[in-house]
This record gives sequence, C-alpha cells and structure tokens, in this order.
Amino acid sequence: MKELTLIATTTFGIEAVAKRELMALGFKVIKTENGKVTFLSDLRGIVRANLWLRSVDRVLIQMGEFKADNFDDLFDNVKAMNWGEIIPEKGKFVVNGKSLKSKLTSVPALQKIVKKAIVNNLKEKYLVDWLEETGDDHTVQVSLLKDVATITLDTSGPALHKRGYRVESVLAPLKETLAASMVLLSFFSKERALHDLFCGSGSIVIEAAMIAKNIAPGIKRDFASKHWDFIPEKYWKEEIKLAYLAIDNKTDIKIYGSDIDEKAIIAAKANAIEAGVDDVITFEVKDFNDVYLHDDYGIFIANPPYGERLEDAKRAHTMYGRLGHKFKTLDTWSKYIITSDKEFEKAFKKTCDRKRKLYNGRIETWYYQYYGPRPKREVNE
Repeated sequence: MKELTLIATTTFGIEAVAKRELMALGFKVIKTENGKVTFLSDLRGIVRANLWLRSVDRVLIQMGEFKADNFDDLFDNVKAMNWGEIIPEKGKFVVNGKSLKSKLTSVPALQKIVKKAIVNNLKEKYLVDWLEETGDDHTVQVSLLKDVATITLDTSGPALHKRGYRVESVLAPLKETLAASMVLLSFFSKERALHDLFCGSGSIVIEAAMIAKNIAPGIKRDFASKHWDFIPEKYWKEEIKLAYLAIDNKTDIKIYGSDIDEKAIIAAKANAIEAGVDDVITFEVKDFNDVYLHDDYGIFIANPPYGERLEDAKRAHTMYGRLGHKFKTLDTWSKYIITSDKEFEKAFKKTCDRKRKLYNGRIETWYYQYYGPRPKREVNE
C-alpha cells in the first residue's frame, strides 16, 4: 500500500497542539492550516492516529485535491479516484459538503455530483449495474475553498472528542478535545499536582489523568475504519494491545477536582470511573475559595463560569477577583483559565504571560496563561 495523505481536523486555535501530537507519534507533517493539519501515514498509522490523538476532531483520508470551478471538472476528478481500493462492492457511503468563496456554491449539488461520480466509479470497478450499499459506513466529504476541492474519507466515525467515558454530564460541559488541548498547552507533568476548582463533570481533570497515565483517548471507543476491510483487523488488535501495555499504573499522580455543585461532582466521579482514572483524582464538593492549595509548583487549569452562563458579568468579575486574590501568594503555581470575558485580566488583577484565542463550541474564548517557575528538580534534569 502506498503512503497515504491524511488530514487531522481541529477546532480553531488548536492546530499547533495537533501538530506536536502528530510529530510525537512519529508522523511526517506536511502542512498546517486553519482547522487542519495534513500529514503522511500508512494503514497502521490510521489506527494509531485515531487511538492516540487527544486534540483532534477527526482523521480523514485525503482522496484528492484539485481546482474545480465547474461541475464537469468536479465529476471527472472524483470519478478518476481509486474508490474501489477502500469502499467494497456493498459498502454504504454518504457525501457531505461545504463551499466557501467558490463559484460552486450549492452544497446539495456538490453532494449529488460527487455521489454520482463515486457510484459510476464503483459500478465500473465491480462490473455491476446497481450498488446495494448494505455494508459498513463510509463518509465522504467534498470541501470547496476558493475553487479548490478537497475530497476526503472519514476514518473516525463519531467525532474523536467522544471518548466513551462520559456517562454523566452537566450543563455546558467542556469538549474533551478542548480540555485535553488546554492541559497539553500547560506545563503539566505527572510529577506535578493539578487542580481544577470548577471541575463540573470532570473534563479537564479526567483528560489530565489520562495524559498522566498515558491512556490512549480512543482505547475504549469504536471507529468507522475499524470495520473496513481496507485496514487489516490485526492492526487494530495489535495497536490496542500496545495501548493497554503503555498505561502507567505505577506513578503517584496527584489530581484534584472540586465544584460547588454536588450533582457535578457525582457526574465527574462516574465519568472518572468509566475512564479508568478514578484512582488518581480526588474529588470534593466545595466552593473554590474554601479549597486548600497546599502543593508547591502546582498547576491550576479551569473553565470557570463566565458571563454567558451566569447571565451576570459583574458576578463573574467578582468571582475572578476572588480567584486572583486566592492565587496572589501562590507564586510557584502556574495558572491557566479559559473564559469568553476579554476583561478577565483586569478582574483577576494580573496580566497574563500569554493568551490564546480558542473556541468552546461556538463561543469565542481566550485561554489566559500565567507561567509559574518550573520545579528545581525539572530544571536540573
């Protein structure tokens, strides 16, 4: 099998995190753009990427990319692709589409043309007059941007933020991929204590614990491509086995999650158990101001309530001020807070070292980063 071009899709602002993850897994990154990172892989790499990527929404096979300012060119280019290499005779497939700043603006028309081109290709491949489409799912996407068409095939199925551990939830939970990205953007390591004083249903602390224990985020879930003949079943079995063997159950990990809402903590505990990290997270029902922070060089990462949820900006600012006062004497701590409030620094009474624009769903937010000193043992290593 020749080398494949894959695309890891991300939410805006997370591309650099995804690139670092891909490189750490041994992939060759060839391009980074808004919302996606393009890289090279073999078949086994498709398995590894889906199992291990924490910040990525989906892993797509790039079937082709070409200029298409008319429907004839779109049809001909799609029909010429080697669909029969991946989609079997009875394979079921749907086509999704989107168009931006392109001459071909009708998404339903794009989907219809691409579907027709693939059908004609597969009929010729399998020498049949009709395709049953009763087999496993294959999702094709046609994306047009400035008259350039990118045709992809989704290997993930349900989005990768659906880890499979969320059995209980609360209002406005943080998406798992964003929570993991926030942890990866911090200086968190399994030797340092991590606190979330507004943990809700536990996204941040659970993702941090999975990182600390080296648990593959996709280890308990299913994937569309897991059912394809295109990828040998033994690859899945071997990579999943390796993922289980890689789990660290020996290191003493200290992660703490607290919230004033008892129902949120009940949900967080249930999710942590399902994720297999309840042994390294201590949960408690407590107002953030009453939590005793006793560790030196701790990491604080949180998604505190902000204006949209409290419906009261003044109340949010008062809370940020109390939070800033709490950390005023904890000078060895690193603090990371995500909020949509552009006045956060003023309320917190400290200018951050760096802020990054991220999206929590459709809400534009800022990730305020306050860097504390590294522990001496880390500096000397």
